[in-house]
Amino acid sequence: MEQIISSVVPGSIAEEMEIEPGDVLVSVNGQTPEDVFDYRYLINEEKVLVLIRKPDGEEWELEIEKLCEEDLGMEFENGLMDEYRSCRNKCIFCFIDQLPKGMRETLYFKDDDSRLSFLQGNYLTLTNMNDHDLERIIYYKLSPLNISFQTTNPKLRCQMLQNRFAGQLLDKVRRLKAAGIIMNGQIVLCKGVNDGGELERSIEDLTEFLPELQSVSVVPVGLTRYREGLYPLEPFTKEDACQVLESIHKWQKWIMEKHGKHFIHAGDEWYVLAEQPVPEEKVYDGYPQLENGVGMLRLLKEEVEQTLDGLPGDERERDVTIATGELAAPFLREHAALLQKKFPNVHIRVIPIHNEFFGGRITVAGLVTGQDLTEQLKGRELGDRLLITANMLKNAEPVFLDDVTVKDVEKTLQIKISIVESSGNDFVKCIID
Repeated sequence: MEQIISSVVPGSIAEEMEIEPGDVLVSVNGQTPEDVFDYRYLINEEKVLVLIRKPDGEEWELEIEKLCEEDLGMEFENGLMDEYRSCRNKCIFCFIDQLPKGMRETLYFKDDDSRLSFLQGNYLTLTNMNDHDLERIIYYKLSPLNISFQTTNPKLRCQMLQNRFAGQLLDKVRRLKAAGIIMNGQIVLCKGVNDGGELERSIEDLTEFLPELQSVSVVPVGLTRYREGLYPLEPFTKEDACQVLESIHKWQKWIMEKHGKHFIHAGDEWYVLAEQPVPEEKVYDGYPQLENGVGMLRLLKEEVEQTLDGLPGDERERDVTIATGELAAPFLREHAALLQKKFPNVHIRVIPIHNEFFGGRITVAGLVTGQDLTEQLKGRELGDRLLITANMLKNAEPVFLDDVTVKDVEKTLQIKISIVESSGNDFVKCIID
């Protein structure tokens, strides 16, 4: 595909060479980059020969001398510089299959691209990868990779992913381990499918890949109300959650004694469902699975307490409302109570939003929609400001999953919205400042 330049970084080599948006990168050192990793590898030289085609068809051959790792300053219309690879699986737990119709088209794209695992932290099943793909990962040392294991039972994995090649997983992981590729893994647990004895088997099998496989998270399957015609999965109960945690804690103890780390981690939802306290910070081994919902509640608590310890407290007056998912609401109330001990005139409401859009089984804040916010907050006393977490919104844009914008919600509720980043420090500062 053509590599069309979308922008040029001001003050960069590309600007100096009069490269402009709309130009096409034809080759680097005589080679056409296969994707962004080829491009980065090819320009990582002190002398680079770049062929540029202008919109009128004229071609410029540019000899560039630079520092070895210095970037040229070109950005491309397609950040991956290649077609995005869609997933060939038909997983029985796929969240995208559970989305309602009528949402923006990009939400329905299923990716299973190793390059996005490295660039964005996406999880891979490795079923889309051939020998060439594996060799490129090894050649470019693309670490860390995030891998969706689900189970190490080859037959069961084929059934869960509905892909006859899914059982070849561990052979590929062995090649990655031998090459020193750092990995993190996840197991999406489905009741009556890969839990119980199958979970025990998977954890034991995955310890083979330590230390290159740094951590594995176990998270419950997310079930929306749009499951008509899909595999009949059932939600986990409190008793189920207690059994999952008992198994994980047992393995954590054994692996810690043998390898010096806990390795296998339970998603925060298990502790809420089991009505058990989240573990101490040391259990999370530095939070390698934070983006997968593992340890977020513990880290937020630690950061809030640390931030408050460094503040003197005063008589300032504030009146704010925090809207969040049902999962986090009890914990945010605890944090709000701590804050109010130092700032007694700060009034804080924490309102859990019931997920009508996806269904009540979805309790995380990141899947709260704009329409649920407006419907459930309309007519209520909200104070001077409404606080929402940044993970409710599309990356870098003030837009909810249902395409309602932050401005739409502000207009409907007649209140200013503050967007809180994930840190406890930002949580405190957004309330009191």
